[in-house]
Amino acid sequence: MDNIQGDIARRYKEHTGRKITYILSGVAFLFLILIMSISLGPVDIPPLEVLRTLTGESVSVRWDSIIWDIRLPQVLTAIVAGAGLSVAGVVMQSILRNPLGSPFTLGISNAAAFGAAFSVMVLGTGATHTNVGSAVTISNPYITTVVAFAFSLLVTLIIIAFSRFRGVTPEVMILVGVAMGSLFTAGTMMLQYFADDTQLASIVFWTFGDVSRASWSEFALITAVVVLSIIYFTINRWKYNAIDAGDETAKGLGVNVEQVRMRGMMCASLVTAIIVAFLGVIGFVGLICPHMARRIVGDDHRFLIIGSVVIGSLLLLSADTAARMMIEPYQLPVAVLTSFLGAPTFIYLILGARKI
Repeated sequence: MDNIQGDIARRYKEHTGRKITYILSGVAFLFLILIMSISLGPVDIPPLEVLRTLTGESVSVRWDSIIWDIRLPQVLTAIVAGAGLSVAGVVMQSILRNPLGSPFTLGISNAAAFGAAFSVMVLGTGATHTNVGSAVTISNPYITTVVAFAFSLLVTLIIIAFSRFRGVTPEVMILVGVAMGSLFTAGTMMLQYFADDTQLASIVFWTFGDVSRASWSEFALITAVVVLSIIYFTINRWKYNAIDAGDETAKGLGVNVEQVRMRGMMCASLVTAIIVAFLGVIGFVGLICPHMARRIVGDDHRFLIIGSVVIGSLLLLSADTAARMMIEPYQLPVAVLTSFLGAPTFIYLILGARKI
């Protein structure tokens, strides 16, 4: 008996060890992509010189300015935004028990985009410019984020209300999300219709999800919200595991399912809202990355949450780097690439081509 228990313990350690190894390998690969992303661009900077600059050794005044003022905020914002959208998708899929749940497919991103656009255009929290490089500058990020969060929370409450109806299938909840997304997209279009030429050009440019518009101040605010949310999700990882087994099972284990579901959705909505408020709509990251993480580290949220954070950061940073290089010297918005990647994957999941 002792030999059997020892063998089980050994296999369990090997199993968890492989997951930890995968996650650490992803972190190492993310660091390499970060260096390459800073290195590549209209002005190529050798990777070794990038490392020297990041460690505080000044190599060139010009390179210092490019790295610290332009590329590093963009690269770090891509990492944090990818992590935030991915972990929000993981939590939504878990607490709603819906494998197709994500901020984009459930309409939460569209609602946050409408709220941010409403704040910028109607409440005057954004300054518009004719300069294509910075079409909209958020002058009051707090009000913009609060309004975006309010509309995303409205959609969240509607989705939670539908999830409580008996007999509601995951497909029905996705359709509700699609309906909400269509509704708020129409609202954004209405704002565009009543805008003047400069405002119209600005808001259309702003709705293209892109991390290049982020500066150090936007990065700091996004990072604060995303990091606190990841900590909260990690603390509740066992509760999410219990909910995956079913609401009744989770309640039997002492989990307040309704409270965990409401707080989790609110936290995921806040993450989505602040990313959309500053960067625009970046679709499908929250849908694809959680499933990629499940294929690598499994469904255990002890590893799934961190694994999704790493994969989301890798995906968005890689997409942003590719978008920067495709049509030099111009930069393609990263949301274009994520949509090209996400749309066929979403159809693949809908058709049930593989087991989720």
